Amino acid sequence: MATDEKTQMIADKQIQIIAEDTGEDYIYKDLTYKIIGCAYEVHKELGSLHKEVIYHKALAMEFQNSNITFDEEKSIDVIYKGKKIGSYRPDFLIEDKVILEIKVAPTMTKAMQDQVYYYVKGTKYQLVLLINFGADKLGVKRLIYTGNK
Repeated sequence: MATDEKTQMIADKQIQIIAEDTGEDYIYKDLTYKIIGCAYEVHKELGSLHKEVIYHKALAMEFQNSNITFDEEKSIDVIYKGKKIGSYRPDFLIEDKVILEIKVAPTMTKAMQDQVYYYVKGTKYQLVLLINFGADKLGVKRLIYTGNK
């Protein structure tokens, strides 16, 4: 079985377990599978002991190798009642569709999830992948916000 097929199978299983938007079609399904596959590859190679910047650099390499278009720490406007009130700089903006936030912690907390939810709430983006490299098992949350269409 080819490496891409293995990554796809791993990502398929992970998305089914952690998706927050169950019961509906996944938005950006193929893209998120590819992103999560890259994260698994990084975690497999580096484990859980590094700082966030190390995982950030390794993910950028994996995205390039997988032909995934991305911006690093691109400023995104936060809008309130039609006016820009600030900006947010996610770790990655993937293909101008998916926000990716990296964490390195023993466990993924509700506070981490709430934080990225509020980041996306004031933007045009609907999907955030929150990925935690800090545990023995890679943590992935797929968070959807549809109230800002």
